Amino acid sequence: MSAVVNSPSGGSNAGQSQADRAYLTLRDLILTLRLRPGSPVQEEPLTKELGIGRTPFREAVKRLESESLIAIYPRRGSFVTEVNITDHALIADVRRRLEGHAAWRAAERATDADRAELEQLCELVADVSNEQAPIMAVDTRVHRTIHRCTHNRYLENTLGQYYNLALRIWCLFFDRLPDVTDHVGEHAELLKAVIAGDSERAERIAVAHVDHFEHAIRDVI
Repeated sequence: MSAVVNSPSGGSNAGQSQADRAYLTLRDLILTLRLRPGSPVQEEPLTKELGIGRTPFREAVKRLESESLIAIYPRRGSFVTEVNITDHALIADVRRRLEGHAAWRAAERATDADRAELEQLCELVADVSNEQAPIMAVDTRVHRTIHRCTHNRYLENTLGQYYNLALRIWCLFFDRLPDVTDHVGEHAELLKAVIAGDSERAERIAVAHVDHFEHAIRDVI
């Protein structure tokens, strides 16, 4: 089963371990709400349906627990964590700082190959449709690519966790948000700033983007 957000990790599955593939598959089912908040994460049916071994599945569950996407209760089992909307402002507070810093560092450190990939993303942003799956796929790829362009795996991993939490909230409220295409369209200027190596502008746009998302969610809660 493939998730709605195609390859949210921002790259190919080639060379990934079974544990990594299990993690990405299960994570994307949670992020795209195919495993709803509060629903049980049942090992036997999911391993059969997804073609995942029991050991990689259990490793994935433990990893997702550490990222606050799964809760494990002794003698009760594992469950997808509920979405606590009061946490949204706290998540945005962290992302505002880190996304801005990531954009700054990406503008400083992006390689020629990185910039070529960012140029391709500019074209995807310009041509994105107004349907949920492609919008979220493009948004996810832009964020994860910029995180990777920082060439700081600690920053990339931390931001990835907070982006995942925000992405699940976005999925919950997607149909109620009036300007989702414009939200993704904001990435065009961010990408151009990173490609140009304009750190200050990239940081400013990234912070404004997080603010816009936080305010949009707040308006529909």
